[in-house]
This record gives sequence, structure tokens and C-alpha cells, in this order.
Amino acid sequence: MSDPARTHDLVIYGATGFVGRLLAAYLAEAAPAGLRIALAGRSRSRLEQVRAGLPAAARDWPLVEADSTDAASLATLAASTRVLATTVGPYIRHGLPVVEACARAGTHYADLTGEVLFVRRAIDRTDTVARDTGARIVHACGYDSIPSDLTALLLAERARADGAGGLRDVQLVATARGGFSGGTLDSARAQFEEMRRDPAARRLVGDPFALSPDRDAEPDTRQPRDVGPPSRTPDGRWTAPFVMAPFNTRIVRRSSALQGWSHGRGLRYGEVMGCGRGLPGAATATAVTAGLAGFFTAMALPPTRAVLDRVLPEPGTGPSEQTRARGWFRSVVDATTESGRRYRATAAGRGDPGYAATAVMLGETALGLALDGDRLPGRAGSLTPATALGSVLVDRLRAAGHTYEVTET
Repeated sequence: MSDPARTHDLVIYGATGFVGRLLAAYLAEAAPAGLRIALAGRSRSRLEQVRAGLPAAARDWPLVEADSTDAASLATLAASTRVLATTVGPYIRHGLPVVEACARAGTHYADLTGEVLFVRRAIDRTDTVARDTGARIVHACGYDSIPSDLTALLLAERARADGAGGLRDVQLVATARGGFSGGTLDSARAQFEEMRRDPAARRLVGDPFALSPDRDAEPDTRQPRDVGPPSRTPDGRWTAPFVMAPFNTRIVRRSSALQGWSHGRGLRYGEVMGCGRGLPGAATATAVTAGLAGFFTAMALPPTRAVLDRVLPEPGTGPSEQTRARGWFRSVVDATTESGRRYRATAAGRGDPGYAATAVMLGETALGLALDGDRLPGRAGSLTPATALGSVLVDRLRAAGHTYEVTET
């Protein structure tokens, strides 16, 4: 429902960027008539170009000039809308002023970050303010980390409904086809730079409970390693480290802790990348493990990072339309409960997971914040997709063509 005190219901901030354009195109098709959507960014001329490429119904969307280095423009932007969805990264460089402006204005906020350091700083700076103003600050609203967060939520809810106790051992196996954008790589580069300069940042990123609302209250439960050698699942699938595990796992644990450790006090949650079966699966797992180790080592060292900077995609670029259309993702999550019962959750969808499918995830998150307030959990502050929207977002994504299901095994 529209708020007459605010000019817009939903603003896409960063609409001229690669993912921002995809989000605008998705909302032009998916948003209901009458929802007041605006496009925001630094350059009016580039915003006009984005708007001109949208369907006719969206070509009267207002344009708002705002810059993350200009606090006054951000304050005006945040106060003008009920919901702000931002794709402007790296968030550790550009995101804090935006989330702070939304928290102060009582404006619901959603982003696509996969950066532990940014989320921790945003929590520390904005959680109390947002709870006072009623703003829902929702991080990680794309492939980082919606499939992880929602499948863990569904597993915990199903186990609780069945009287099976809390979750104990949970492992997500991710398979996907897609590409990389310059923006994603720039975000990784920014976090590596922070970690290289600051030993405390390195320790924080390595802490499995880095995003906990109360670190001292976390159970002394040994968590699965985020990186390690190739391994096999009980049913014979070869796996390798999953590049998003060091972030996704922290989001899942934060969701549980924000709800009083609702997933189980003894939760051990990990994520890996599925590589197939037999000798081909073993070869793929070995190659992926070695490739990731080489990439992370190269990013951590200034001389080799400079070489990578010359060959990796530039910010603002991304996979082609054909690559995005041919992409897909599938996350299979196996869980054992405290009582020994076993469940499997699946999240899946068509489209490049980091771009086409992420535009759906962020778009439906923003629409849920704008339209479904009466159905959302009664929470404000620094949240996660599961704690801010919960089953409302599951329903929205199912309606948009994604799969979310749980079965007992």
C-alpha cells in the first residue's frame, strides 16, 4: 500500500549498473500496476538510457540523482521511498552511507552483498537505529544468500512441525551454470584489500559466527570448514569448496541466532560445490579446488592481483544475454535432526544464478517489502531474507518459477 507521505514505493538505486538494469527490467514486468517505482543513480543521462530500454509501462518511472558520496542526496533519496533496493557495490566501499540513510529514514532496504566485512559494519552501525525507526535492513538478497537462507529455514520449520528436534548436521551441495561480472569480482577484490591491510578483518572473515547478533552466546559447536580438499557425500557425489560458503554460512547462522537459535543450538552448517560422480567428478573436484586456491592466493598478493586486474572483467560488465538465459542453479540440502530424522531441501531456478535469477530474487524481496507488510514477520533492524520475509519470500519465489521444497528421506 502506498504511503502518501513518500513520493515512491520502491527505488532501484544503481539502476545504470549491470545488475541494476536487470532488476529494472524484471520489475517492469513483475510489479503490479500502480506501484510507484523510480530509478536512481549518479547520472541522469544514463538513467534516461536505462528507462528508454524498458517496456512502455515503465517509461514514465521517475529518475532520481543520488551519489553515495553525497550524504544530503542519500538522505533525500531514502526519505522519498518506502523501499530502496541497491545494487551499488562494492558495498564495503559504497554501501554504508546508503544503509545508514535508510535506517535513519525508516526505509526498508535490500541489497546483494556477499561481503562479510560490510554486513558486520552495517549491523554495528545501523541495527539499533533501524529497530527504532522500524526499517527492515535486509542483506544478501540474491544468489548470495537466498537459496541457502530459505532452505535452512524450511528445514528447521519442517523438523519442528514434525517434532524431530533442531537441525544438527546440514550440508548444502550447490550446482549451477552461469558467468561472472566485473562487479562481483570488484567486491571480492575490495574485501581482499581490507583483509590484507587489517589482521582484525582477516580474523573476522574467518570466524564462522562473524555475523552473530551475540557472539558470546553462540554455542561452542565446531562448524564445517569453508575450504578444504575434495570430498564425497554419503551418496557418492564428489564435492569441492564452494566460493560462496564463507558468506552464506554466516547468513544462515545469523538467521538462526536472530530467532533464538531456532534452527538448533547444535547446528553444524556447511556448503560445498557439487562436481559429479566417478572419475569425472573426482577430476572436476580436484580442478575446482586447485583453481580456487590459486585464485585466492593471487588475489591476496599485490603483484599477482595486478595481473588479474588486467585480465578479469571490468566493473559494469557481465555475462551475455545468451549466457544468462542458459544458466541455472540447484542447491540440494541434506539435514539430520537432533532426533536422527533426515530431511532434504531443494532450491532451484532457471537463469544465470548471479544475474538473471538474482534479479528475480532481489526483485521479489523488494516487492515483498513494499506490498506484503501485513504478512511479514514483526521484526525491524539488521536482518536476513529468512528473518525479514520468511515464508512470504518463499511463496513469491515459487510464484516466480523457482523451486523450494522439503521432503523427509
